[in-house]
Amino acid sequence: MSDVTEGKGACLCGAVRFKAKNAQKSMGACHCGMCQKWGGGPFMSVRCESQVTFEGQDSITQFSSSEWADRGFCKHCGTHLFFRLKENDHHFMPAGLFDDQGDFTFDRQVYIDCKPHYYSFSNETRNITETEILNMLGK
Repeated sequence: MSDVTEGKGACLCGAVRFKAKNAQKSMGACHCGMCQKWGGGPFMSVRCESQVTFEGQDSITQFSSSEWADRGFCKHCGTHLFFRLKENDHHFMPAGLFDDQGDFTFDRQVYIDCKPHYYSFSNETRNITETEILNMLGK
């Protein structure tokens, strides 16, 4: 059984549709301060590498949230579409956007040391700190 799948989905209003050829079946939560401000809580995402195509490109607005990443959203309904690493064009897509979420497994949390005290997931996950993530990114 493969650890990747082809996934597709859309924003809330349907103006933007996407297809991700290499969506990982494992998904994670990011607890960094930017993700918390962006979505009001953890960013539950699926890593999709660089083979993501979008229909409705003219409806996508991007925000450069750091030296190394952009965040995209639908300019009509505000749906968060992706977190994208600039260096290699790898997309992290919100898990809830996918039409079929049946194969996803929640297995990691990043920026775990930035997670607010008021919630906790019961799943057993790999927990990665801010320092570990920045080291992985060479920052």
